[in-house]
Amino acid sequence: MADTATATGADAFQNIINGRPAPTAGSQPVLDPATGTPVGQMPLGTVEDLDAAVDAARAAFPAWAAASDADRQAACLKIADRLEQAIPELAPLLTAEQGKPIGGFGSQWEIGAAAAWTRHTAGLELPVSVLQDNNEGRVEVHRKPIGVVGSITPWNFPVLIAAWHIIPAVRAGNCVVIKPSPNTPLATIRFVEIINQVLPAGVVNIVCGADEIGAAMSAHPGIDKMVFTGSTGTGRKIMASAAETVKRLTLELGGNDAAIVLPDVDPQAVAEGLFWGAFLNNGQTCACIKRLYVHDSIYDAVCDALSALAAAIPMGDGRQDGVALGPVQNAMQFERVKELVEEARASGARILTGGAPSGGPGYFYPATIVADAEHGMRLVDEEQFGPVLPVIRYTDVEAVIARANDNPNGLGGSVWSQDTERARALALQLECGTAWINKHGMIQPNAPFGGIKQSGVGVQFAEAGLMENTVGQTLIM
Repeated sequence: MADTATATGADAFQNIINGRPAPTAGSQPVLDPATGTPVGQMPLGTVEDLDAAVDAARAAFPAWAAASDADRQAACLKIADRLEQAIPELAPLLTAEQGKPIGGFGSQWEIGAAAAWTRHTAGLELPVSVLQDNNEGRVEVHRKPIGVVGSITPWNFPVLIAAWHIIPAVRAGNCVVIKPSPNTPLATIRFVEIINQVLPAGVVNIVCGADEIGAAMSAHPGIDKMVFTGSTGTGRKIMASAAETVKRLTLELGGNDAAIVLPDVDPQAVAEGLFWGAFLNNGQTCACIKRLYVHDSIYDAVCDALSALAAAIPMGDGRQDGVALGPVQNAMQFERVKELVEEARASGARILTGGAPSGGPGYFYPATIVADAEHGMRLVDEEQFGPVLPVIRYTDVEAVIARANDNPNGLGGSVWSQDTERARALALQLECGTAWINKHGMIQPNAPFGGIKQSGVGVQFAEAGLMENTVGQTLIM
C-alpha cells in the first residue's frame, strides 16, 4: 500500500509519483469559474517528473501484471468503496474548480458515478477464448496487459473521466500515468491519492503541468498506450506524436450530436428530455445534443416548450441551494460560446431566450435556445460545448438524416418518436458511435461507447472497453 499525503489546503496538492507526494518548484492557481478566485494551487510538473512517473510505472508493472485476477478485482472494489466514502470531501472541491452544482446531476452525482463505474468495471472479466479444440489441435486467445497507459483528461467531468481511464487499465493489469486538465486538477489529485491508499506504489501516478507534459506523454517511449478524452484537434496531435512509437490509442474526441424529432411526438412530453439531453453539465458534455432537428409541423411548439424550460432554469454558484446549472468552466470556452451565438444572430437566427450574459463575476452564460438555425452557421457546423441549443427546421424525414450525417463528427445521435420501430430504423442510419431513441447522452458502463469519423478511435466501457487495455496472444497447441 502506498504512503500518500492526507493534508488539506492549497499547499497540499502535489503530484504523486511512486506512491508518494512529489514536490515541484512551481505551482499555478486553479480558479473558481463562479467567482474568478483561486481554489488552490496546481503543482507544475516537468518533463523530468514525467520521466520519473513513467519509470515508477514501468517498475511496478511486472508485479501488478502478475497479480491474480481476484486480487485486481478486490482492489478495484476497495477503490470504489473509498471513493464513495470521500464524496463529502470531493464534491465541494469539484464544484469549486469545475463550477457544476453540488446536487442534482452535479458533483455528488459525478463522484458517485465514478464509484459505480469503478465497481462495475471491477466485475468485468476477459476469459481465455478457445477458438479450436479438436483432434487437429487447440487454439486459445489470451488477453494480457499492455504495460504503461498514459491518460490525459478534460475539465468537464474530471473525476468521472479519470475513473473511465484509470480503472479499466489497472483492472486489466496495467500501470498508469495521468495528466489532468490544468483547469480542474485538484479533485483528480485527491482521487489518485485514494487509489494509492489501495494499490501498490507506482501503479497509478499523476503529473500535473502545462501542455508540454501532455505532448511529452504521447511521444514517450516508456508509455505503451495513450487514452485521451477531449477535442479533435488535440486528438490529432496525440495521434501524430504517438506514431513514432506506434502506441495503441483510445481517443474519445469532439462530438456535434444531432437529435431528430419526428412529427408524431407531443412537444410537451419530450421537451424536458430534449432540454437535459442538450444542457446536462451546462452543455459541456461530448455526447449531448448540439443540433436539434424538428419537423416543421411541431417546430414552434417544441421551441416554445424548450424556451419556457430554459428561461426558468436556476443558474448560479453551484454551492447555492436549488441551482441546476453553474457557469461555463473557463474564459476561453465562455468567449467561444458568446462568439458563436452572436455570429448566428447576425446570420438571421432568432434568440428565443438567453443569449445575453450578465457580465460577471463568473463565466455565467444563460441557457439559450436559438431558432431558425441553419447549416453554414458555425453554431450548427461546429461543436460549441456550452449552454446553447440551435434548433433547425426540416420537412422531409429522409433528407434530414443526410443533413444530420453531413458533419465530420460521429459521436452520438438520437431519434424521438412515438413509433419505436420507425425510430429504430432511422437511428441505425445515423453515422455515430451511439444512437438513442427518445433519450440522449445516457451513457452506461455495460454499453461500449466511442466515436466514429473524427470523433475518435476505439471504445470505452463494458468488455469491449476493458479489452482495449490488453493485447491478444494466440496460443496454438
